[in-house]
Amino acid sequence: MKKELLVLWTTDDIESAKSMVLLYTLNAKKKAWMDEVTLLIWGASQLLTTTDKDIQNMIKEIKDAGVKVVACKKCAQEQGTELGLSKCGINVFFTGELLSNWLLEKKPFLSV
Repeated sequence: MKKELLVLWTTDDIESAKSMVLLYTLNAKKKAWMDEVTLLIWGASQLLTTTDKDIQNMIKEIKDAGVKVVACKKCAQEQGTELGLSKCGINVFFTGELLSNWLLEKKPFLSV
């Protein structure tokens, strides 16, 4: 059975981003705690992602390690972050269905 994890990141707290969200997703993938790790950037975390170079560098690192990084298009449209997220190589699309299916399938997820 494939071990999959979705991390739903919604906060703009930089310490939580660096010390939990990005660090955990990196290690979960690199150390094979999980086979597949998806980071869903939703809400306030999008603005932090597009304005903080350290966060952008950490996102590049987790992507390079094999973490799938996606972002909510509706949030991006409302915040004007879609172009900035895309420039970071983040797949921006309407993610409500992704999250709903994940929950309905009872797959593990973290929300920060």
